[in-house]
Amino acid sequence: MKCHYWWKDGNERLLAISGMLERILVTMSHFPRVGIVLGIIANLGKPGEFLLEGFFDCIHEITVALAFSADRMSDAYRVETTSRLAQWRIDNLASCTYRKSDPFKIGKWNWHLSVEKNRVLFVKLYPEISNLTRDNPPIASFIIRVVSSVGDRKALTHSEITDKQLKNNDDFVWAIEVPLTGKFIIDVEFLDLKTISPDGGEPCSIWADGFTQKRSNATALTSLGRMLTEGIHTDIIINVADGSIGAHRAVLAARSPVFRSMFSHDLKEKELSTINISDMSIESCQAFLNYIYGNIQHDEFLAHRLDLLRAADKYDIADLKEACHESLLEDIDAKNVLDRLQNASLYQLPKLKTSCMRYLVKFGKIFDIRDDFNAFLLCAERELITEIFHEVLGAWKGF
Repeated sequence: MKCHYWWKDGNERLLAISGMLERILVTMSHFPRVGIVLGIIANLGKPGEFLLEGFFDCIHEITVALAFSADRMSDAYRVETTSRLAQWRIDNLASCTYRKSDPFKIGKWNWHLSVEKNRVLFVKLYPEISNLTRDNPPIASFIIRVVSSVGDRKALTHSEITDKQLKNNDDFVWAIEVPLTGKFIIDVEFLDLKTISPDGGEPCSIWADGFTQKRSNATALTSLGRMLTEGIHTDIIINVADGSIGAHRAVLAARSPVFRSMFSHDLKEKELSTINISDMSIESCQAFLNYIYGNIQHDEFLAHRLDLLRAADKYDIADLKEACHESLLEDIDAKNVLDRLQNASLYQLPKLKTSCMRYLVKFGKIFDIRDDFNAFLLCAERELITEIFHEVLGAWKGF
């Protein structure tokens, strides 16, 4: 059952959307977390199997309304961006029409999208002409889609583009022969951006650089790293789930107030010269110590950043927690957004939570992962679910 079968036109239809979402929020407060979805179904009085279908229709209506109210409220050439995602909302592109977006920044470059509609719709993606583009053109990997909202939601997806160098506006052209009328969205998800290596080697990802090595180098000398890797005068053993690693009390105490407290009081860690961290693997613990000692590499950081986030929170290492927070903001996508949202709530990461909510609600990705979102509703904490519904309702009332 679709919402538009039982919603009325005009203002009554708008009130129906808002009213349904408000009733969901009210209903949630009356049921324990485990039974929250069943409680909502019973309270709304609709057949249970239609409730979530109706909810997603609401989300779809809100997404469409948000997407295309931008043309009325602001510049029709503006591209919205978040993390590595860009969306351009286009309303009623007439035949024999050319339109070029305002510049938008992803990575180091400013970009443009353009559309030209004749018998075929041509979509182009290219970097803005500049000294940076001429001297160091981007080598891009991305997925581009066109989502039409006329009638049933329809998405056309170009095959994944991998490591394509883009210098001018003819380097990527997508010819779409399927007729598109009315309102549609051009959605570009950047998977990677690389530049040519100065020494002529393999292209380097711009997202493989950044804060990690600079931050750790600022807090530790190279010799400090050698103390760990070479086991120079270690005086404490860290036991983990599948092994043990030698370390130094002074270094751990200097980097973590929790470790400092362990070694300053008559606790078993001080007496036995051991620390037990049963919830970490030896690989994750090695990455944790490498960060503390200034030895961590970017690939190692990425591979273990969720374990590092947990350890940073547990042992109160603020700079590592913030490093993980910033890194998790950079590659939100449909596969990880719900896990990221859960971690943002668990570890109190406000920017990550806001970005995940925005990705799901404002950019309409909640519609693309509806099955996963259904499962998420059944197991997430009530407070987090309530925040999501408030975000949806706020988005609806805010335009």
